[in-house]
Amino acid sequence: MAEAPDRESKTEDATEKRLRDAVEQGNVPFSREAATLASLLGMVIIASFFLAGHLGQLGVALARLIDNAAGWPLENGGDAVRLFEAVGIETMRLLLPIVVILTIAGTLSSFLQNAPQLVLDRIKPKLSRVSVGAGWRRIFGARGQVEFLKSTVKLAAVCAFGFLLLRAAQHDVLNAMFMEPGGLPALILSMGNRLLVAIAVATIVLVAADLVWSRLFWARDLRMTRQEVKDEIKQVEGDPIVKARLRSLARDRARKRMIAAVPRATFVVANPTHFAVALRYVKEEGGAPLVIAKGQDLIALKIREVAAAHSIPIIEDKLLARSLYKAVEVDKMIPPEFYKAVAEIVFFLFSRRGAQGVPA
Repeated sequence: MAEAPDRESKTEDATEKRLRDAVEQGNVPFSREAATLASLLGMVIIASFFLAGHLGQLGVALARLIDNAAGWPLENGGDAVRLFEAVGIETMRLLLPIVVILTIAGTLSSFLQNAPQLVLDRIKPKLSRVSVGAGWRRIFGARGQVEFLKSTVKLAAVCAFGFLLLRAAQHDVLNAMFMEPGGLPALILSMGNRLLVAIAVATIVLVAADLVWSRLFWARDLRMTRQEVKDEIKQVEGDPIVKARLRSLARDRARKRMIAAVPRATFVVANPTHFAVALRYVKEEGGAPLVIAKGQDLIALKIREVAAAHSIPIIEDKLLARSLYKAVEVDKMIPPEFYKAVAEIVFFLFSRRGAQGVPA
């Protein structure tokens, strides 16, 4: 089995096709730190606008339950179910906004990085995903080292901001020992919210660096060897040898069709062996004379040979033959600058044959 090319041999940037195929297969640059930042911002929104009110409502509901425990009969299973339903409803009121906001934040962090698409290959089982060697390379490779560094930076940031926050709020923490128990949740929530805001601000720098790194790593991972680039060019544009052979076959077919059309010519203008142009002019068909075949050297000789075999007049005019060959394509009418010279030939043929029209 051929081994995969090593990273050092991949010196060429990925082609447009390689990039497009990678995106279609779901291999896109993705920053996990952007998702982390989105979650932090979602938690800040929750702590600032939802959590305080919902915690108060949950506290009131639980206090009512505890203060009036005798008001909840527990004589059978149905009573227990109703009690759990009441507690569950109050808990859902607290958790539902949290789940919705965090889900929206995580989804937006993915959609803003890359357009959503369904790639079934990404969920197919692959043995490489449970390979010990592949897992070892993921952990201790360049990507694993970067992830470890990012985790270390995040841990250090959390510890540093937590320390600074506690140091700045040390008086509030000490005074909390003399506060009413009901005021502790608000104090904890306020300190937690400030910590989240500080970490979110610090994470912005990490996210910006990670976005750049993830795209650079993605582009580096898709780099190709020179042989891969050549093979892809052959696949997309075709093998040059095959294309040359196809062009040669196409020219041969066109040449055969052109030679087969010579018997329909009215006359041939030659020079005398290097160039030959077969023209057709029938008055009833209308229009200017039509070039139905032209050739140089061997093809010119073949045109003259076919014309002679079908008794088609051959007029030797070196300048006119060369000019027509260079200026007019096959199956095209001659341009106006050749009308006079060709008209003289047609008049000469009419006069010689003594006919009113030139036969096909």
